Parts: sequence; structure tokens; C-alpha cells
Amino acid sequence: MSQAHSTASAGITRPRSAGRAGNIALIAVFAAMLAAFAMMPPVPVGPAGVPITLQTFAIALCGMVLGPWRGAAATLLYVVLGLLGLPIFSGMNGGIGVLAGPSAGYILSFTLYALAAGLVARWAVRRFRGMRLGIALFLGGFAASLLLNHPLGILGMSINADLPLRVAAVADLAYWPGDIIKNILAASVAVLIHRAFPDVLRRRGVSMDSLVGAGVDSAAGAHLNGAAASAAEREPGVK
Repeated sequence: MSQAHSTASAGITRPRSAGRAGNIALIAVFAAMLAAFAMMPPVPVGPAGVPITLQTFAIALCGMVLGPWRGAAATLLYVVLGLLGLPIFSGMNGGIGVLAGPSAGYILSFTLYALAAGLVARWAVRRFRGMRLGIALFLGGFAASLLLNHPLGILGMSINADLPLRVAAVADLAYWPGDIIKNILAASVAVLIHRAFPDVLRRRGVSMDSLVGAGVDSAAGAHLNGAAASAAEREPGVK
């Protein structure tokens, strides 16, 4: 293998390895952030006692900052660890038993919520800046909440709290004002993060094709330069 190809292969490996390690670190950090926000004192409301928490703020932020797949992975990691028994859900709860409680539907929707908000964020970050980006992120986060978080939460309350769907839907309305505020805050924070780190949702590193092409071009250029130099040595009159 030529030196140019060896250099190109090393260049391909390093960005991929660094990118993979960075993604894992971001997923772990945001999962820990979710657990930290869940420690805030909950405020139980409604007939089923499902609390108002800051978890949904952190979940929206995961999607808006990390994008769909990393945001969903961070949220899924948080949910799985909580279901395995770590006391990281609201009220310092944990374990599979939470799925028998009235909050089960909301918890099970977290990953889908982050995924949907992240899909909108990935689209918006490529097209908007400043206030327009913030509005797009807010609309995406709030729409994801209305389409996924709330319907599954209503279903969970209806099943586990033995409430008619209509009653559970009315009880769910109490969480809408808080969701609006939390999505506004999440969008505002996400805009600041994207302004400071504009590549967090864009492709990073250099593609394999460009690296290989650069290696081939460099090798060809070196070969041509060497040939020209040899010709010049053989024919002194050539400039």
C-alpha cells in the first residue's frame, strides 16, 4: 500500500472514531441531564396525580440539540435505566413498576417525542437562523408533544388510573400551558447552543470519497512532478 493511501486510510479512521466517541459522550451527557431534571420536585395535578415536571423540557432539548437519532438514543438510555431500577424518574422513582402507574404513557412516549422533535430540528437548522430557527424548533417540539406525548399519556392515564378517555383527555389539558413554556425555553436554549456550536447537527469530518480522491490526486501529482523533474535533468533547455 502506498504512503498516500495509508495516509488517506488513517484520515478516514480518525474522524470516524472521534465522531463515534463524541456521539456516545453526548448521548450519555444528555441522559444524565434528563435524570438531573427529573430530580426537581414534581407538582401532582389532576385526578390521576400525574405530576408536572421538567423532564419534558429536557426531552425537547435532547431532540432540538442532538437531532433525531442521538436525541432518541439519549432519551431511550434514560428510560431503560429507569425501568431497570435506577431512581431517576420523577419523584426519585424507578423500576418496571412505574408502567403500572398513571404516568406510564408519558414515560413510554419520551423516546418518540425526542425523535420527532429532532427530525424537525435537523430540518430547521439547515434552513434557518436566529428567531426563525427558534420558532421552527418551538413548533416542532410542541407539535411532537401534542401528537405523541399527550395522546400516549392520556391512554396511560385511562388504562392505569381507570379513567374514561374523555376524563383523561380533560385532565391532560392541565399540562398544555407548561408544555408551551417548556418548549419555548428549550427552543431558546437550543438556538444558543446551535449558535455556539454550529456543527452539532451537521455532517462532520471528511467523506471517504474526498479523502481517497485527495490521496489519489496527491500521489498522481507527486508522480507527475517527479517525471517533470527527471525530464528537466535530462534536457537542460527545458524550463
